[in-house]
Amino acid sequence: MPTLEWIGKEKVINHHQEVPFRVLERRYSFDENGQTEADNGSENMAIRGDNLEALKALLPRYEGRVKCIYIDPPYNTGNEGWVYNDNVNDPKIKKWLGEVVGKEGEDLSRHDKWLCMMYPRLKLLQRLLHPTDGSIFISIDENEMANLKLVCNEIFGSNRHVATITWQKRYSRENRGAIGDAHEYILVYASDVENFKAIRHRVGFDEKSAKIYKNPNNDPKGRWRAVPMTAQGYRPNQMYPITTPSGKICYPPQGRCWSTVESEYKKLLATGRIYFGKNGDSQPSIIRYLSEVEGMVPWTWWPHEEVGHTDEAKKQIISILGDADSFDTPKPTRLLERIFQIASDPDSIILDSFAGSGTTAHAVLNMNKADGGNRKFILVEMMDYADSITAERVKRVIQGYGEGKNAVEGTGGSFSFYDLGQPLLIGENLNEEVAPEKIREYIWFMETKAPYAPPAGENAYYLGSHNHTAYYFYYEPQRITVLDYAFLATLTQKGECTVIYADRCAIGEEKLAQMGIVFKKIPRDITRL
Repeated sequence: MPTLEWIGKEKVINHHQEVPFRVLERRYSFDENGQTEADNGSENMAIRGDNLEALKALLPRYEGRVKCIYIDPPYNTGNEGWVYNDNVNDPKIKKWLGEVVGKEGEDLSRHDKWLCMMYPRLKLLQRLLHPTDGSIFISIDENEMANLKLVCNEIFGSNRHVATITWQKRYSRENRGAIGDAHEYILVYASDVENFKAIRHRVGFDEKSAKIYKNPNNDPKGRWRAVPMTAQGYRPNQMYPITTPSGKICYPPQGRCWSTVESEYKKLLATGRIYFGKNGDSQPSIIRYLSEVEGMVPWTWWPHEEVGHTDEAKKQIISILGDADSFDTPKPTRLLERIFQIASDPDSIILDSFAGSGTTAHAVLNMNKADGGNRKFILVEMMDYADSITAERVKRVIQGYGEGKNAVEGTGGSFSFYDLGQPLLIGENLNEEVAPEKIREYIWFMETKAPYAPPAGENAYYLGSHNHTAYYFYYEPQRITVLDYAFLATLTQKGECTVIYADRCAIGEEKLAQMGIVFKKIPRDITRL
């Protein structure tokens, strides 16, 4: 399989492993009743901080659990001024990624920097995806499309590429370039393509999208549109002549054939499903009724009539926040609702690690309100506006926004806002400023690679059981702990093997082995105690 090489690749290819685990510090929670310092128990998250460290911080709880990921990373157009300092321990890379990335010509390594920024983030996103049901959708334009696809092929696997969607982002002509730019791409990869095909949902149109369906002849079956009855290629049994009501003989256009065989065409004609234009002398089209649209297999061309356009997205942001100037490529909620409709279930976890204005959360809340679902969103935004714009939009969507005839009813829902906190380790030792429960979650994850759920029980040091192994973390911030017979007498749960973390052990290795116990030393600087 072809791979992409760039300056600095060897320095970042395993950088995601070097990123420190940091704790997530909840700052406040929010629901229909407003903001509160108390934890409202919401599973929806908005995280402020560099998304590389935030993604690493999410691993203990969410590795392998995210059903759908959508990201809209910097397109590297030269007009964005994106800054990501990934703390790579190499002077050249550190200098690159610690500076604002400039325009092509001014900054000849701009594409290398972009790839260095994206690679470790994609590696962590892959770890968060559900191993069989997960899928990732990535918005991108021509600047990095080719590079991104090669990198995704390398990380996710070329055999896991589902499709490349073309989104028509403009509804009017763009005249500034040599050829007008009217579209962007959405790359789609799945953990298992065949499984994705089996579980992905079919799509329909909302009322706004359905405006392309009309009923000029008062058809009792309802609104319809005419779909050209041609397909690309040459098939001998689909090249037959068709006579229009006006007597005109039609053949397929050059390089195309009819989309059905003649016998199927005659059935459609007999049931009134063929349209020849207002005057009855146009090329034949198939009548498709709006009522039949539900349950259509999604395809790779997403016109703005169906999923919205950039101007629509800007108007949405202005109507909610009063300003859209901070975002060059905003996405309409209809676009993301289409993605989540295809790739998620009513109880799925949906992640957006380049959250921007918070459109992902808006789309999720809209969908939950519409069908009573319990989809969960996780947003990550590193910029200063993470609270003032990203989270603020979510608040207003939950409670409702606008006035008078422009008022939009709130969706309801809730979320909690987090900052990246202390690293869990300082050097090779635990950071003892971190709360013990956060350390317990980290230890459990490192041992089991499974989400941590605090167990109920009498022993406060018990972490849980996994694969017939029981785990204990015998830790006290202000004193040395010793694994001895007195502690063993307090164990409430045992497995075929029992792993116990403590500062010291007063029982011999042979005796521990006889009892099926593995001692592990807590990595901390005990000279401070």
